[in-house]
Amino acid sequence: MFMQPGAVPALALGIFGLLIGSFANVVIYRVPAGRSVVNPPSACPACGGRVRARDNIPVLSWLWLRGRCRDCGAPISPRYPLVEALTGVVFAGVGLRFGLSWTALGEAALMAGLVALAFIDLDHMLLPKKVVYVTLGVVAAVLLAGAVSAGQWRRLGVALLSALVAWGVFFAINYLSPRALGFGDVRLALLIGFGLGWLGAAYALLGFVVASVLGSAVGLSLIAAGRAGRKTAVPFGTFLGAGAVLAALLGSPVVNWYLGLLHA
Repeated sequence: MFMQPGAVPALALGIFGLLIGSFANVVIYRVPAGRSVVNPPSACPACGGRVRARDNIPVLSWLWLRGRCRDCGAPISPRYPLVEALTGVVFAGVGLRFGLSWTALGEAALMAGLVALAFIDLDHMLLPKKVVYVTLGVVAAVLLAGAVSAGQWRRLGVALLSALVAWGVFFAINYLSPRALGFGDVRLALLIGFGLGWLGAAYALLGFVVASVLGSAVGLSLIAAGRAGRKTAVPFGTFLGAGAVLAALLGSPVVNWYLGLLHA
């Protein structure tokens, strides 16, 4: 543990999350198009004018520019500051929940990847394996360092087992009914199973349950409103990401209640 949970870790990680959210916007926009996330530098999609450093401050620059390009005045989507703010809030929640620790760094890396993947899936019904595997590699490296530094080999073992079980279940569903679940969701289940499994197998289970409930609720609502049919595809990766974030940050009371029932 580097620093106990509290306001300071929440503020530090929250600010860092704003910066990561800015990069997440680049990933969301460029990866589905097959473009590099490094070059060229950010530019206005309307006029091609390069974004200046002072105009690239998360959230604040969008507000200062009133949501418009400095050069041509073209509107800039409010989703850019939304993604930045969302990532900042999620990172702050990680700091408040886990302090500054290996666990916090690992969960923050997981959630940064999940934010990007959730919006990509929402836009394109796609979960790029490049983003999934890079996120998995970063999360695994951080949590392995945590296991080595604190001797938390059991937690690492639970994370690996949770990842394999989640991957196996999703693989079976995909194999039996590819239309019901894409293989991108299978890869994502591996990532979420590992990241949440570090907190405990119950957190991984809760994350998938919450995702299923959210997906079902939204799907049924769209059907009831006449905006979708029973065979309409939904971006399940978006709900998987949301379920994982909610389970990690807010799932402790539910997990403790469930474990209490098991030991009663």
